[in-house]
Amino acid sequence: MRQFLRHPTEMPVELVPRKGRHTPSQRLHDISLGGVACNSSRAYRRGTRLLLSIPLLGEQACYAGTVAWCHRQDVDFLVGIAFTDEESLFRARMVEQICLIEQYRLQREREIGEPLDAETVAQEWIARHAADFAPV
Repeated sequence: MRQFLRHPTEMPVELVPRKGRHTPSQRLHDISLGGVACNSSRAYRRGTRLLLSIPLLGEQACYAGTVAWCHRQDVDFLVGIAFTDEESLFRARMVEQICLIEQYRLQREREIGEPLDAETVAQEWIARHAADFAPV
């Protein structure tokens, strides 16, 4: 049974092994308090230490993690990354909220048929959903 609820997302990410070469931009598959799953063009061994960076969120969005699992898919690999320290856990929790707010913004834009201001949408999401977003 899964310990944490996962939230799907399509945010671009980069996986940077602590040793080795940088991988091209990938897609975040889903995110939860315990870690993330990313689509990757290459496989990783369990236990590989890496940094997960989310370029759209700026240079500060970089999280230390360890590969928990890696599964081959039809055209790529799905890599599970567990966060390795309290700071990364906290920061990932903030990223999880950002992903949820972005999904909410896209949903609202589809509903009304026009672009919405990100700050306004974020405030609306916080007012409606923050209480349901359990603290760590």
